[in-house]
Amino acid sequence: MTPAPWVLHVDMDQFIAAVEVLRRPELAGRPVIVGGNGDPTERAVVSTASYEARAFGIGSGMPLKIAARKAPEDAVFLPVDHAAYEEASAGVMSALRALPGVVVEIIGWDECFLGATTDAPEALARDAQHAVLTATSLHCSVGIGDNKVRAKIATEFGKPRGVFRLTAQNWFEVMGERPTRDLWGVGSRVQKRLADHGIRTVRELADADEAEMIREFGPKMGVWYHGLGSGRGPAVVDDTPWIARSHSRETTFQQNLTTRAEIENAVEDLAGHAFDDCIAEGRPVIRLHLKVRYAPFETRTTGRKLSAPTKDRDAFIAAARELADSLDTDREVRLLGVRAEMTMPEGGDPGERTPVRGRI
Repeated sequence: MTPAPWVLHVDMDQFIAAVEVLRRPELAGRPVIVGGNGDPTERAVVSTASYEARAFGIGSGMPLKIAARKAPEDAVFLPVDHAAYEEASAGVMSALRALPGVVVEIIGWDECFLGATTDAPEALARDAQHAVLTATSLHCSVGIGDNKVRAKIATEFGKPRGVFRLTAQNWFEVMGERPTRDLWGVGSRVQKRLADHGIRTVRELADADEAEMIREFGPKMGVWYHGLGSGRGPAVVDDTPWIARSHSRETTFQQNLTTRAEIENAVEDLAGHAFDDCIAEGRPVIRLHLKVRYAPFETRTTGRKLSAPTKDRDAFIAAARELADSLDTDREVRLLGVRAEMTMPEGGDPGERTPVRGRI
């Protein structure tokens, strides 16, 4: 068989929970929920849940208070420990980089793409799993594809600890009748907008009129979403170090903010930290974004371009304060976030190798 180029997607199984169980072997087999400070009475969300916890309907992004109501008596709530997860992630990626003839593109703490030319992609996938397990005692699943989209989606069919191949040859057999929500990058809002056009399955999206998709989503994303229906996507795995486009800070408050002074102080504090993160990289800030979540749970985001790139901390904080003036002071605030967008270094990768990035 002639060797061919393949894309493999490596995704760690219940990564954060698995790291915690490694540190506390007595938790093996118990429902483990990691989030916030580990106190389910506080306002925070679930970062990850073990498979045992997921059986009770607990998942990432769920408020801890709701998770606590769903969890059984023997469930364990733990605080987030970023340093431990970063250390474990570094071990995973180092083990994968040591595989011969493999290019590694990191896309998150717990996942990456591998690029390789081989006539035995399943064997390479098993080698990757063995290398990670030997180096870290952690398990992973591997999706095999002829591009990143298919490899990423394939991983879900391999979980946990398995391998699955998804290519142009079996795309519609596997995905054709599945809901569009199962596609990488299609969330509930996009799913609803597609449904408004009578598009509910992957095959229906593939058969849709691309011009109609462009009218609905614009010239870039319309083409992208239409292509997802056929599993189209980039096939080049790039190991160029990813460069952050922005830095953000946000806080969910244990008690709602009710006065303008409280809101202004919080915005100034968040803006200062976000700005400092940017300046630590030696790059000026060019744009500001402000996120607010009003009680009980309505989220809005606004932004503005600065008059000129700046390394002036006070000027950036003043701009954030001005943006905060647009907030509705008659409503209580439960979350605030500030994002500082930076200029890119010359020749830098803006961190968007595909139209959609993120954890699915």
